[in-house]
Amino acid sequence: MTEKILILGPAWVGDMVLAQSLFKTLKTNKPNCIIDVAAPAWTLPLLERMPEVSSTIALPFKHGELALWKRIRFGRSLKNQGYTQSIILTNSLKSAILPWAAGIKKRTSYLGETRYGLINDIRQLDKAKLKKTVDRFVNLGLEHNQQLPTPIPNPVLLANRENAINALKNLGLNLPTTKILGLCPGAEYGEAKRWPAAYYAEVANDAIDKGWAVWLFGSDKDISVTSSINQQTNNRSTDFGGKTKLAEAIDLMSLCNTIISNDSGLMHVAAALDKKLISIYGSSDPSHTPPMHPNAVIKYLSLECSPCFKRECPFHSAELRLKCLKEIKPQSVIDSIFTH
Repeated sequence: MTEKILILGPAWVGDMVLAQSLFKTLKTNKPNCIIDVAAPAWTLPLLERMPEVSSTIALPFKHGELALWKRIRFGRSLKNQGYTQSIILTNSLKSAILPWAAGIKKRTSYLGETRYGLINDIRQLDKAKLKKTVDRFVNLGLEHNQQLPTPIPNPVLLANRENAINALKNLGLNLPTTKILGLCPGAEYGEAKRWPAAYYAEVANDAIDKGWAVWLFGSDKDISVTSSINQQTNNRSTDFGGKTKLAEAIDLMSLCNTIISNDSGLMHVAAALDKKLISIYGSSDPSHTPPMHPNAVIKYLSLECSPCFKRECPFHSAELRLKCLKEIKPQSVIDSIFTH
């Protein structure tokens, strides 16, 4: 009998990219298995670019909403889909309700928020052994006591060049004939993961002066920072901040030669597009959520206060505030563009 697996996916863009390593591992170990993924609608453009995924299900729940009876009814609507296993990648109680309500016989995850009964294939989360988020995801696709594959397969997103060209046309733009530097200066998590806009602008001006085109990427929440950087380049950059949906951003990023990014969802997208990547870390830990690309350049100072995992820097003095980011100087990043 063909195994049909329902994955309850994460809500964060970066985590969904990392989840592809699980999908690849499942396909390696069970080549004929069918993988469906249920996840928030905004992550579906990522899944559509993963050939391992057969179909997607957009979850109709608001972020953080319990909606107990709504989840039970939605789960029951999946009862006749023939799922033999569900793997739940998030640790919340509410995420485990749907596969239980769907009557899926094998429900695999870590215990999380005391989910006895809802999870019946409980895996032990050994944080010392499973240090990376991607390790924890892949481990859920293995049998008990099975070792993690070495190496863990890297995510690989399939971009569509034609869609990217059309996105440019819709914005009244043409594809540059020069090299393209993509900048991803946002980080939805908080300021403690955002390299200063003035630093990005210095890098952008250097690249433009050397004949490169510079593209700025970001969501609606990043418009202020992308517009600030563009202004600091005398509007010589192309600012896509808030002007593209995730699907378009993925395809446009695939046209870039090099991408510089904070530790964000777009950083993981860039790695999965096999781009030359320079990743900048502040409050987060590159050993926990590294870009899944063997040639990625990581800029991280490993200060005494790092990683703090804070959204906002806990220091208020000018000397210490955001030092983990401010001490990563633009010239260091510029050197990495042209020497690696």
